[in-house]
Amino acid sequence: MSVPSNPSNSQASSLPQASPAPRRRATVVTASNRAAAGVYPDRSGPHIAQQLRDWGFEVDGPHVVPDGDEVGRAIRQALAAGADLVLTTGGTGLTPGDHTPEQTRGVIEREVPGIAEAIRAAGLAAGVPSAMLSRGVAGMAGTSLVINLPGSVGGVKDGLRVLEPVLSHAVDQAHGGDH
Repeated sequence: MSVPSNPSNSQASSLPQASPAPRRRATVVTASNRAAAGVYPDRSGPHIAQQLRDWGFEVDGPHVVPDGDEVGRAIRQALAAGADLVLTTGGTGLTPGDHTPEQTRGVIEREVPGIAEAIRAAGLAAGVPSAMLSRGVAGMAGTSLVINLPGSVGGVKDGLRVLEPVLSHAVDQAHGGDH
């Protein structure tokens, strides 16, 4: 005598299995003449990299480069390697060698000004008046998001707190995800 099959079991086995979400890729670039020369260790880049790993990103870097053209090259290399997100730290101040925003603008196609504005506002709200001096920018290069963070560990922590609730959504939207 044949035993009837359980319809719920046969249905479940015929349904396509959900594949795991693709791992998001991020690159961290530290812009610092002194850290690149070995005068002192990079402290903010490793902090960013660890936080991104904790948020589920596959992280490349931090790559420590001198301020200036090397920052633009590092961003372009990250994008060519398929990074969904590039976070830079350093080079956003007022010193003559701080050129990270200019290098970033040379790569991005569309700015996302609200991100940089929110990072500056968070620093001010935390009682750091010099946060208003940051010239950091954020924007899109194709389907990748590029964001400048300050060079200090405190500025990085403030910036990451701002990014945490929106970063996954922003990266998803950059790839065509729904609002």
